[in-house]
Amino acid sequence: MGNSFCDIRILLVVAAAAFIFIQVRLFATQSEYADRLATAVDSENQCTSQMRLLIDQISMQQGKIVTLEEANKLKDEESAQLKTLLRDLKTKNLQNLIGKHEVPVAAVVIMACNRPDYLERTIESVLKYQRSIATKFPLFVSQDGTNSDVKSKAMSYNQLTYMQHLDFEPIHTERPGELIAYYKIANDMEIAPDFFDYFEATAALLDKDKSIMAVSSWNDNGQKQFVHDSYALYRSDFFPGLGWMLTKTIWDELSPKWPNAYPCV
Repeated sequence: MGNSFCDIRILLVVAAAAFIFIQVRLFATQSEYADRLATAVDSENQCTSQMRLLIDQISMQQGKIVTLEEANKLKDEESAQLKTLLRDLKTKNLQNLIGKHEVPVAAVVIMACNRPDYLERTIESVLKYQRSIATKFPLFVSQDGTNSDVKSKAMSYNQLTYMQHLDFEPIHTERPGELIAYYKIANDMEIAPDFFDYFEATAALLDKDKSIMAVSSWNDNGQKQFVHDSYALYRSDFFPGLGWMLTKTIWDELSPKWPNAYPCV
């Protein structure tokens, strides 16, 4: 009886030792697996971070490629535009248009954007009084943008030289609340019968008096009820912005400082 009880206790001790050993081994295995799992997770996180960094770098390179492609496209279009302008000048023989003995008074530049009907009205208004003195006032149309109707309308006239300005840069206003339209806009107007006579007569003033910035044919208050002498010239420190003439010297000085909005019209 005593021997049997001892045998049972020995078996229990052995079983307990085996159980403890198994638990220790299981814990060690679980710890090792947990360490391996943590290492794998860290490796996966590193791979994910590297993958995201690589994707960001690829995106940046793609953005640079798109920018370069747009710049090259713009240069190609500008080159094509210059070639078209040169061909147009050769076709129309600008030297003959200006004349060999008569010096031009000023170039007439009509600025347009996206309104072919207004452009046509302005051109017809100018040609009405310009045809007989075309050698003194050679006519140009300068288009902002790519409106095909405006280009077709301008190119339909043999009496003028057409130019196009392409600008694909995003517009950033200088002051809050400003309309983007002010940065790419062209106003149209009709001219008076004495438009060219007026500028030919006042051109001498620009040459003689260097304190005059520009001569303008526009007066916001030029209505009959306000004008007492239709032959009088008024000197003002306010720039009207419409229908004006200045010298090349003044333009070379002002053009680098010209604001992006409210363009030369």
